[in-house]
Order: sequence, then C-alpha cells, then structure tokens
Amino acid sequence: MTEPVLTIGDLERLSDGTAWSEGPVWLAETRSVRWSDIPNNRILEWDSISGETGVFRDDAEFTNGRTLDTQGLVVQCSHGRRAIERETPEGPETVVDRWAGGRFNSPNDLVVASDGSIWFTDPPYGLHPSGHEGRPGEQEYDGCYVFRWDPTTNEAIPVVTDMVHPNGLAFSPDESVLYVSDTGFYGDHPEAKHILRFDLDGTHRPGPSAVFAVVPHGAADGFTVDEAGRVWTSAGDGVYVYAPSGELLAHIPVPETVSNVCFGEGVLYITAASGLYRVRTALSVINGG
Repeated sequence: MTEPVLTIGDLERLSDGTAWSEGPVWLAETRSVRWSDIPNNRILEWDSISGETGVFRDDAEFTNGRTLDTQGLVVQCSHGRRAIERETPEGPETVVDRWAGGRFNSPNDLVVASDGSIWFTDPPYGLHPSGHEGRPGEQEYDGCYVFRWDPTTNEAIPVVTDMVHPNGLAFSPDESVLYVSDTGFYGDHPEAKHILRFDLDGTHRPGPSAVFAVVPHGAADGFTVDEAGRVWTSAGDGVYVYAPSGELLAHIPVPETVSNVCFGEGVLYITAASGLYRVRTALSVINGG
C-alpha cells in the first residue's frame, strides 16, 4: 500500500503594498498570479518570470474571488457590480447578476464544476456602509446563499440557504463533496466560523451539512483542495492543511491574516492582508507494508 507524504517548503514574500489581498488565480499561459486589492479597487498581477507586480486593471469594481472556467477564461466575483463576470479581451462581461428578480448581495468566491456550472457564495460584505470593499447598498433577498449558475439555462439557483455568511468554497477532486466556509462570526453569530462539508447526490443538490473543520486561529475564509483531496485553508495566522477525513496535517505560519490560496505548478500562492506569498509544495509516495 502507499501513503502520501506532505512536503512544504519555506514561505517567500513576493509582493506587498495592498490594503487587503484576495482572489488569487494562477495563469499558466503567462506564468503569473492575478489577484485583487479590494479596498484599492484594483486587480494586480505578479509575473513569475520577472518577479515584478503590475496593475492589471484599476477601477475594477471591487472584484474578489476568481478561478478559470472550462475554456480557460478567468471568471470572478464583483462586489461592485453584484455579479459573476468573465474576463474577455474587451473587458469584463456579466455572466449573472440576479436571482428571483433581485440583485445578488456581493458575490464573494466561486468554483467551476466540470460541467461548466459556476457555484458561488453571496455574503453581504460588499454592501457595507463604509464602502471599504464595495458599494454601499441593501440586500434584495432575505439571506446569504450559495448559488449554482447553470450554463444551459443561464440561471442561478440557490443550493445552500441555511448558512450565515457563506464565503470560500471548493469541490473534492471527484466533485462528490462541496466544502463551504462560514464567516458569520464577523456579524452577530460567533458560532459561524467553520468549514462545512456537503455530500453531492449527482443532482446538484447538496445533502445535509456536517462540520468539516474549525481552524485554531481566526477563521477559514478562502481555500483550495489539492489532487489528493486535502483542504488548504486560510486562517488568522497562516494556512492550515486538512486531510479529507478532517484531520489536521500541517500549519504554515504567515505573519499576517491570510485571505485565500491557489495552486500553480506545485506552488501554493497565498494572499494575505498586505501582500502575496508562496510556498513550494510536493507530494511524494512512501511504499509501505
């Protein structure tokens, strides 16, 4: 039998000068990481070849989480537009921005399934009166849901409706499990600071939730799942790595609050309060009896 072994390198700081970094995605074609500096309303890119950071777009309407769709295009959450949007050569185009006649709150994070559907969370953070991470506004439906946008019908349907503030989300490698973090503790629900696990039944309807993990410090925000099914999640003092069973495997200390993570060519990229970091990782196999 074989046993996977987790190998984690040293933490490296790649870029700084942001007010709150979020939404990293690895772009293989340009060998770069794109992410958001939400309060400064801009999108940044770090070039792994030159080691330099540049502004991809100013006046970005407070984008947050992003990933690649099945065509390799960037799809992202826009707090300002209250929408899911896709990057095109002509600029961002809206994929979906409303449900049941009302606008979304402020889509926060998203993941694309193998069938092209987009699953996303919709907490209210971009509507805050301060305008720190979006445009002040009112909720137009009573709740904060997880939605699934269907590319065949061009409609978004709620799939999880009983969380406080759903935030980060990811699938297991075979898409049989959906993980969603709840950060409702920022409001008046101190208990809502966990990652929930939902088994999927093949009909795009998550089953009953179960608590998967609660990070020891801060709360889980954005996270990703690797090819072995391990969950790599942000937290108040770094990144925590969990086995599919929920067992804590590792902690990567980071000197500031971590918001989100993504993988690119064996490297874990980490967005934290003021900058971008990376950690080189590897999965080796030990032969055992």
